[in-house]
Amino acid sequence: MAKDSATNDLGDENAIDAGMQVVAFKLRDEEYGVNIFQVQEIRNLVDITRVPFSASYIKGVINLRGSVLPVIDLKKRLGLEQTPYTDKTRIVTVKVGDLPVGMLVDAVTEVLTIPTKLVDTKKAISEKDIGKFLSGIGNMDGRLVIMLNLEEIVGLPG
Repeated sequence: MAKDSATNDLGDENAIDAGMQVVAFKLRDEEYGVNIFQVQEIRNLVDITRVPFSASYIKGVINLRGSVLPVIDLKKRLGLEQTPYTDKTRIVTVKVGDLPVGMLVDAVTEVLTIPTKLVDTKKAISEKDIGKFLSGIGNMDGRLVIMLNLEEIVGLPG
C-alpha cells in the first residue's frame, strides 16, 4: 500500500500538476521565491544612484543598457533588518506588468520547481501588514520558500 501511495503522490499527480518554477533567493536567513516568468535577469551588484524624495524602500536607480531601472531594497520593503552587502548580493530584475524593476537580494540560490499542491496560500495571509506582500509558502520536504506578490511589493494596483 505504501508503494502505491508514493507512486500516486509523485507520479500521477505531478503529471497533472507540473508545478511552478521559481527563482529562489535569500533575504537574511529566509528563502524567498518569485515566478521565473517574471524574472528577466540576475545581475551582480553595481553602483546605485539614490533618487531624492523617493519612497524609503527605493534604493535608487541603475543604468540598464541605456534605460533607467528603479531598484527596490527588498529587505526594507518587507520590514527586515538590514545586513551588509556581500559578494553574493545580487540585483534580480523582474517585470511587473509593463514595469521592469530591480530587487536587491542577499544571494540567489537556485531555480526550483514547486508542485502547486505544496504551496500553502492560506498561511501567507495571516499577518495583515506583511501578508499582502506574500502569495504563498512552498513547503518541499521541510524546506520553506516564501512566495512574493510582486504587484504589491512594487505598489501596482492589482
